[in-house]
Amino acid sequence: MRGLAASRLATIAVSAVALACSGANPTTSSSPYVATSPSRAQPTSGGCGSTQARVGAVPAWLDAAAGHNVPQLPYVIAVPASAAGFLFARPLRAGHPENPANKILWVVRTPRQGSSLEVDGHPLGSAGPIVHQSQPADSFPGEIYPSIIDVPTSGCWRFMLQWATDRAEVDLNYV
Repeated sequence: MRGLAASRLATIAVSAVALACSGANPTTSSSPYVATSPSRAQPTSGGCGSTQARVGAVPAWLDAAAGHNVPQLPYVIAVPASAAGFLFARPLRAGHPENPANKILWVVRTPRQGSSLEVDGHPLGSAGPIVHQSQPADSFPGEIYPSIIDVPTSGCWRFMLQWATDRAEVDLNYV
């Protein structure tokens, strides 16, 4: 019963995350990387800095890593392309919003090896304030970490994601 409920939650989470991301402005990024998305996906709002949010077709690795239950939600691809986030809230909002909360379903391309996902964020171009969260590797199907990521101020936020032996970064816009 718990596995079925977790599976349904994961499916819902993946759907919501895919709706919430879009838009990019590479000129405001200090990252040497630019995230890429499949050409069949359409840009949408939610991304910023070096990250563009998309809705529609996802890369094959993302579909497989999410358990082939990828909904038509906004999503962002991290740099390097070893992690992605499906955005359930549209838009993501500063503070501690509810209904909807700032839900993000993180999907990683490489095995989690039982490790938690460490998420550290700060406003793009600034060292602080800093947001930190640790998400346990206890969700399935696939290599997923459901989360709610709240930030204290609006703007473009850069998040460093770390799990097992991998690391990636993504920029998200909060209003």
